[in-house]
Amino acid sequence: MTQRALDSSGEQTPGPSRPAMIDAGAELDPVHPMEPPPPAHRPGGLSTAEVAERVARGEVNDVPVRSSRSLTEIVRANVFTRFNLIIGVLWVIMLFVAPIQDSLFGFVIVANTGIGVIQEWRAKKTLDSLAVIGEAKPTVRRDGVAAEISTSEIVLGDLVELGPGDKVVVDGTVAEADSLEVDESLLTGEADPVLKRAGDPVMSGSFVVAGGGAFTATKVGREAYAAQLAEEASRFTLVHSELRSGISTILKYVTWMMVPTAIGLIISQLVVKDNNFKDSVARTVGGIVPMIPEGLVLLTSVAFAIGVVRLGRKQCLVQELPAIEGLARVDVVCLDKTGTLTEGGMDVTEVRTLNGSDETYVRQVLRTLGSSDPRPNASLQAIIDAYPAGDGATDPAGRGEAESWAVTDAMPFSSARKYSGAAFEEADGTASAWLLGAPDVLLPEGDPTLTEIEHLNEQGLRVLLLARTRGELDAPDVAAGAAPTALVVLEQRLRPDAAETLKYFADQNVATKVISGDNAVSVGAVAGKLGLAGAENTLDARRLPTDPDEMATAMEQNAVFGRVTPQQKRDMVAALQSRGHTVAMTGDGVNDVLALKDADIGVSMGSGSEATRAVAQIVLLNNSFATLPSVVAEGRRVIGNITRVATLFLTKTVYSVLLAILVVCFQVEYPFLPRHLTLLATLTIGVPAFFLALAPNKERAQPHFVRRVMRYAIPSGVIAAAATFTTYLIARHHYSGPGALEAETSAATLTLFLVAMWVLAIIARPYTWWRIGLVAAMGLGFLIVLVVPWLQDFFALKLVGTTMPWTAVGIAVASAAALEFVWRWVGRRFRA
Repeated sequence: MTQRALDSSGEQTPGPSRPAMIDAGAELDPVHPMEPPPPAHRPGGLSTAEVAERVARGEVNDVPVRSSRSLTEIVRANVFTRFNLIIGVLWVIMLFVAPIQDSLFGFVIVANTGIGVIQEWRAKKTLDSLAVIGEAKPTVRRDGVAAEISTSEIVLGDLVELGPGDKVVVDGTVAEADSLEVDESLLTGEADPVLKRAGDPVMSGSFVVAGGGAFTATKVGREAYAAQLAEEASRFTLVHSELRSGISTILKYVTWMMVPTAIGLIISQLVVKDNNFKDSVARTVGGIVPMIPEGLVLLTSVAFAIGVVRLGRKQCLVQELPAIEGLARVDVVCLDKTGTLTEGGMDVTEVRTLNGSDETYVRQVLRTLGSSDPRPNASLQAIIDAYPAGDGATDPAGRGEAESWAVTDAMPFSSARKYSGAAFEEADGTASAWLLGAPDVLLPEGDPTLTEIEHLNEQGLRVLLLARTRGELDAPDVAAGAAPTALVVLEQRLRPDAAETLKYFADQNVATKVISGDNAVSVGAVAGKLGLAGAENTLDARRLPTDPDEMATAMEQNAVFGRVTPQQKRDMVAALQSRGHTVAMTGDGVNDVLALKDADIGVSMGSGSEATRAVAQIVLLNNSFATLPSVVAEGRRVIGNITRVATLFLTKTVYSVLLAILVVCFQVEYPFLPRHLTLLATLTIGVPAFFLALAPNKERAQPHFVRRVMRYAIPSGVIAAAATFTTYLIARHHYSGPGALEAETSAATLTLFLVAMWVLAIIARPYTWWRIGLVAAMGLGFLIVLVVPWLQDFFALKLVGTTMPWTAVGIAVASAAALEFVWRWVGRRFRA
């Protein structure tokens, strides 16, 4: 099983993983009972018969991975809404008292709801299939053989192997430990890793940062700690989103306005005006239905769902829908170098001996170091590839020198200390201990070797120092006084698409910060090769101020940061957020977890460790940094377009409420039947909104959704209501006799349609050929209704004479001019 490991300079290399949701805010009970008591450790693990017996008893890790809502939940969420209930009742009433054309609004709602269910079901299937593709399989030892199995197949008593970056998937007791360090920060909030020894408990939801080992599963399924925390969580969620919470706020205000207005309208039409009962009911319903922005919630869900499907086709797993929105609001992206700007693999280009060291001897040390770690990281793997075991000189017995050396102790790499180590018994019996890691950590400040290393770093090369130490590897000051022996020069492979992606962010005014555990100069050189603006502004994180405000200033002034510790990455994200920035953090290794968890949006590579994928909202399954622009573009499309179409929906709500109030105040018949407003809503809102919501949109999403929408919807609705009611009052004085009400309605409908079309024309800007065609098509549709006789009868729309229709057009033109003025004035006066 390919494991996820930290390399010698603070970066990580890939390994399979599985996305999961962990409740990071939960506290870990310090006394976590381990019942039943763990079975005796058996190095070979359970037998096949024992596994079958446990499965039969139900002792299996059968917690379902809820990657999305079920079909039942999707249908319930889309059908059983407050507004659907109101519209459903009104629809049933209209089916009994009016012609079928006055009940069209009900059929439209059924069709729209069906579309919403289908689109979210498609999104669910996409999400579920991607989750299966990206699921990592832990290595379990059974019958003495290690094999990868699904997490759901783990049974009580299984022996589960662990390596750097692996997440502990069930509760257990450590059976084997090789310098095993576990980070429990996702459970306890404590950032310091915990050294685990045989017999120590491990909790599901924690992850390995260094070393390796194995543990015996003592609690599986819903008994496991992380499963209890995550029982109520679902990865596919529509909550905690500024967009959706803003829409909920708007709908709450709409309900407050709608209820008293509807009551007044009912009284006005049924009691005060002694009209035909059925006609009064129809016109009352015609006044209530358009107050409801029923399509707004639906369209938002559809836009999000289609976004998931689109990104899924690009191998991008969106674990939380608001992540699409969040990344659209991002103005700072923090990048980890390895795995993001560079590919995981590296090559040894040179080994420079120091202080007269023998080159042959150094190579033997490197060979043995390579064999000391069963889970080599990228740096060590490059050394193993360059100096494989058995490739050196032979001893009198014919064995390779490295093979005749015995490894007596080993210290895995950790991102906190920036080096690893091993102790050997050489072929002649001599004992020696070695450290391999960051030169600027192992060497004292001012050492002349650092100048040589600086020149190499300026070329974008990574340099490791091999140093001999006199002390024990577990001594806290083991690096003190270590004798420099050789420099190992590594060359990193740049991602071919990284430069173009960095350019995209620069063009979109998104600041890019490269945060790495590697040497700052080396990281800056790599960033410079990729054309990152400000790559020359590099800062060694060891000189980074600890004060949050000073750190925020340093973060804003510099673009590249090296020698960053995991805790510093977290602090840097917090510092940027304190200045009002929306921060996205990309990473693929365990030293990125804390920062990923705290960032507004966490993005993990698909080959990253299980820990990073557990906390990331977005996982790039194809490991391509170049997918990020697609995610940003999709988020901007969704947010920007929903803001546009929300203005359309709420303009209708405002003018509907105001028209109802004016009708009550003036004690006149409501001018419209439901069929009229169904036609207007379809042509000026429903059809255009669907196309506009799915159109490309590259503008960065802005905050204050409610304010941005209402600052235009309110004046637009007021102007539309005033223009329509003015036309209606003039028409009431102009027409008389039989058929007067129908003629008055037709004139008022013409004015309202033209004003609503102008609002649509404003929202459709900037114009493209298809936007112009969309607006023109809607206008043509209304014209066809006015000139085709059977459509005139169906919709009860027939313009009478020429004076009143042209008056209606004139009022609409004046209103359009007022709309232009008000929109420009609001844009200058009330900036969101």
